[in-house]
Amino acid sequence: MSSFNPLTSILNQNKLESPNYVDWKRNLDIVLTAGGFKFVLVEEFPVKSDEPTNDEIKAYDKWVKADEMARCYILASMANVLQHQHQSMTTAYDMLVSLKEMFGVQNRTAKHTSMKAFLTTKMVKETLVREYVLDAVIDKESQVEIVLQTLSDSFLQFRLNYNMNKMDLSLGKLLNELQAAVSIIKQ
Repeated sequence: MSSFNPLTSILNQNKLESPNYVDWKRNLDIVLTAGGFKFVLVEEFPVKSDEPTNDEIKAYDKWVKADEMARCYILASMANVLQHQHQSMTTAYDMLVSLKEMFGVQNRTAKHTSMKAFLTTKMVKETLVREYVLDAVIDKESQVEIVLQTLSDSFLQFRLNYNMNKMDLSLGKLLNELQAAVSIIKQ
């Protein structure tokens, strides 16, 4: 696998097994993007007309070759039992849909355990807000809310403004806003 793309060592070191789906998928996206194959996961299979033009033939051939490479990367980066279950699927997209159904949603117990662990902690006053926010490993829907609720009391005004203004920020944007607030709080 390493002769295709030097980034494949990422996939070799992180083969797909049930608990690491999210990390594996992120690494797969990196490898497929670097190889120029990720488009097969979002673009529909090109259909050739009865009398295809050269452009249609090129688009078709490009898609088929990229899908074949994506399928190889996917199969090579998963446990043997998963390979056997997915090797007969016709497209990389079909494989990923199946894998997402199997592993994409964190099971309720694991999610509850990680949420409970995070919610029982509180940001220590001396901790940099950047470190605190980036340590929050939670599903995207809950990240911002949990980070806001567990900030130290020095961010009380920030939380109030956030809720009163009905802000809706990604974790990255929240981090930027919190860092700006830190400089204001220090003044």
